[in-house]
Amino acid sequence: MMNYTNRVMTALESTMGHEIAWPDRQERAVNSAHFAGLGFPGCIGLVDSTLVKLSQRPRDDGETYFDRKSNYSMNVKVICDQNKRVIYFFAGMPGSCHDLTCLRRSSLWGRLGSAQLFDNGQYLLGDSGYIPLDRLVCSYKRTGSDMDKVDFNTCVAHARVGNEHCIGILKARWHSLKEIRTQLRNPAENTYVIRWMRCCIILHNFLIWRRDEWSKDDHPIEVERDDDLGPPPQGARECSRRGLERRQAVQRTCLEINRRPSGLLCR
Repeated sequence: MMNYTNRVMTALESTMGHEIAWPDRQERAVNSAHFAGLGFPGCIGLVDSTLVKLSQRPRDDGETYFDRKSNYSMNVKVICDQNKRVIYFFAGMPGSCHDLTCLRRSSLWGRLGSAQLFDNGQYLLGDSGYIPLDRLVCSYKRTGSDMDKVDFNTCVAHARVGNEHCIGILKARWHSLKEIRTQLRNPAENTYVIRWMRCCIILHNFLIWRRDEWSKDDHPIEVERDDDLGPPPQGARECSRRGLERRQAVQRTCLEINRRPSGLLCR
């Protein structure tokens, strides 16, 4: 049985370059136009992480897989577009790792400034678990009594619902991603689990590409949220635009500070 499974996985992975692919310039322009309608012109994708539960404690360094939800898990980075198609994923880090740490360990981290991946003014949209970068706009960690920041965070949360739905549909379609029922005993088994996840994502993208619509009425999904999604503020699009301009101005200041000796990352 394992041989047959491996052969199917190998066949699916041979299509990876087509099914899991970063958008080209034309596709990025389409993505940007869509998110401009939500008040985020230039956004080409939504970045988030999900925890894939492991049924057993891994044999090596098992304590590092113990996450904030008191489960053993693996952190999986997912970037998707407005159609809930996964354009990049990174898996293998223990569940206790912070989302930013996982991004830094991914192959994407060293290419965030690449002109091949982003055109001028384009970026990814993330939550407060990340730090502001040239190509990454994130919500504020602390808002205090600043209602502009509060409204901006709410607008970001509404825009990012697409990523949460993407992950929810992915796990609803492939129930094995709700819990991996095997123990990670060596690097080979770790690699096998990552391959399994990759194949599930390939099939997910394949169905989206073929317009196999997921009906939330017939097949409810579980949306992972760490905060309550309130109603969008009045004039949400204009609020997003103003908040984005302010956030990017802050990010430029932060980046300039961090280029200096002993610069501290702004939050």
